Amino acid sequence: MDELIEVLRKFKIGVLAGGESSEREISLKSGKAVFEALRKAGLDPSFLDVNEKNFPSVIEGAGIDVAFIALHGRFGEDGTVQRMLEKWNIPYTGSGPHSSALALDKLASKEQFIAHGLDVPEYIVVYRGEDISELDVWFPCVVKPRFEGSSIGLSVVFSETELHQAIDNAFMFGEEVIVERFVPGKEITVGILGEKALPVVEIVAHKGVYDFDAKYRSSATEYIVPAKLDERDCQFAQETALGAHKALGCKGFSRVDMRLSDNHEIFVLEVNTIPGLTERSLLPMAAKAAGLDFPELCVKMLLGAFEKRKTA
Repeated sequence: MDELIEVLRKFKIGVLAGGESSEREISLKSGKAVFEALRKAGLDPSFLDVNEKNFPSVIEGAGIDVAFIALHGRFGEDGTVQRMLEKWNIPYTGSGPHSSALALDKLASKEQFIAHGLDVPEYIVVYRGEDISELDVWFPCVVKPRFEGSSIGLSVVFSETELHQAIDNAFMFGEEVIVERFVPGKEITVGILGEKALPVVEIVAHKGVYDFDAKYRSSATEYIVPAKLDERDCQFAQETALGAHKALGCKGFSRVDMRLSDNHEIFVLEVNTIPGLTERSLLPMAAKAAGLDFPELCVKMLLGAFEKRKTA
């Protein structure tokens, strides 16, 4: 690791965070955590609060050689900043523009998962203005916007009475809403690093729903890593996660969220190309279980920007 740090010291590193999406505050926390981790590892990064408008002036002013992207949501995870960095010929962490856009789009990514033989929960798409009373919906079901992350706008609905409010809430974040069958079982997630699956994390939400509050506000949410699953389920989860990562053409790292049903089936929910990156986030948690502390994880992710360029 010391030799790699010496190599990285030759490059001016920019940690890109902020943006203007609904996940701005989460992105700033991730960016600051990465910035401190890289400093702890012996590097001298710059923390850059960027958005689509100020990007050219901030990047030119900083004169960076490589970008560590810690931007969540639109602009950061939809391929926009990746395209801009490629135009400037600046290597960056994580997946490319096409894969990033696919992963953020919950409908397009589901279609890709199905095309690659992966199971997803049954779902329908609801468009703004559609007569909701005509929908053929299962209960319980999950309602979420097509393009948001961090469980923003997500609701688990148990009756038709709750359905209208949940759909209206999701429409606050876009013109299309996904309604999918709720899969009874366990909430699990698997991080991918360097094209290899990390240990499985099981998430136990206090109210049984892993929504925005359970992720960021509740102290009652439990994370079990490695998950207490039998060996077959763990292996199946890791294989499925790696399959979902590859189905979207992701590079370097990602985090794949899934449901393990009571019948031991695994359903892919989504792939996060820029998952949360604080020391308490799920990808760092899984990396720690695999023997990588947070600074080591961030350095490995940063090195991936150069490895990706070699194989492009």
